[in-house]
Amino acid sequence: MAQFQYTARDQQGKPISGQLDAGDESVAADMLRRRSVIPLTIVRQQETAATAQPGIGWWQPKVSLTDLIMLSRQMYSLMRAGIPIIRAMEGLAQSTSSIRLQRVLTELVQQLGNGRTLSQAMAAHPGVFSRLMVSIVNVGENTGRLDEAFLQLTYYFEQEQETRKQIKQATRYPIFVLLALVVAMFILNLLVIPQFANMFARFNAELPWSTKLLLASSSFFTRFWPLIVVLMLGAVFALRSYIKTDAGRVLWGRWKIKFPIIGSVIYRATLGRFARSFGMMLKAGVPMTSALTLVADAVDNEYLGEKIRVMRRNIERGESLLRVSQQSQMFTPLVLQMLAVGEETGAMDDMLSEVAGFYEREVAFDLKSLTAKIEPILISIVAVMVLILALGIFTPMWDMLNAYKGGAS
Repeated sequence: MAQFQYTARDQQGKPISGQLDAGDESVAADMLRRRSVIPLTIVRQQETAATAQPGIGWWQPKVSLTDLIMLSRQMYSLMRAGIPIIRAMEGLAQSTSSIRLQRVLTELVQQLGNGRTLSQAMAAHPGVFSRLMVSIVNVGENTGRLDEAFLQLTYYFEQEQETRKQIKQATRYPIFVLLALVVAMFILNLLVIPQFANMFARFNAELPWSTKLLLASSSFFTRFWPLIVVLMLGAVFALRSYIKTDAGRVLWGRWKIKFPIIGSVIYRATLGRFARSFGMMLKAGVPMTSALTLVADAVDNEYLGEKIRVMRRNIERGESLLRVSQQSQMFTPLVLQMLAVGEETGAMDDMLSEVAGFYEREVAFDLKSLTAKIEPILISIVAVMVLILALGIFTPMWDMLNAYKGGAS
């Protein structure tokens, strides 16, 4: 939650000033109007860890996607049954297993009791509720269909969870194999190869290139393994820090969708997320330009997010959605044809749902065959390592054994 310094005039026209906590400037202005004062200036103050999430502390347990699914589904059921929203929130705060979500829901109850709307209260917790979720809830409040808003969010979060689960399942095996190879490389170079090096040194024999390569690698690891570990950890830390910058997020987003084999799957999964969230926003009644702004953050890829923001700016200049979609070069001709039909029939939200289903089915099919595509590459890497290890260790042993037999005869 951000803190704002404001100046205003009360009902008698007297100037007043003070501070308040709100999600953004518009929420702060609404809070002042509810107090029957006229805001003049609202200035955002410097945020601290304490003001961002009061009462939670420097370490904040994460609210998982499963927690949001349960929250949305339970809120839909309670709103559908006609339960007052404050009473519903109090019940959910007591029943949830997430410590952070429990604290946030308790704060929402307090803010609702102070006269704020649910969307305004949720906007004060951007670390838990995304702007997309807040906007859907805001539309549901304004149209009197808050239960349908939570139902839409439930479907969206469930599909998002399924996509993430499929990607994790497909990448778990290759990541495990690569980590095992790294650990094996350290063990061989630090513990196994030095034992053979001592044996070869006693025989003082001419060694083949493969053995020299192994001995040089082992010597390097033995002497500099602390430095190697530090450099590896430093590289990971530097990469994570760079990704947090604006330029780093764009470059990381582009790199993810260009990565061999898995990149195309991530790209289509991101486009499916775009179509699903965009269609949901339009169906809820959010204006197209506002929806594109929110969806640019929801796709979780800054490179594609920038393209979506360009689409929004072009629409604001008067161009159609189909034309800006063609200019973005993000979609296949089949998808563009589906968008054209949606624009002509006025059912763009339904057509975007079809587009999302199209991409999600493609992603599901590719993920099933992803392991089969990656396995030959991993087997080749392991085979090369085993071949070099076998040649480096057994070749000089055979030479020494032949030399010993020749000397004995």
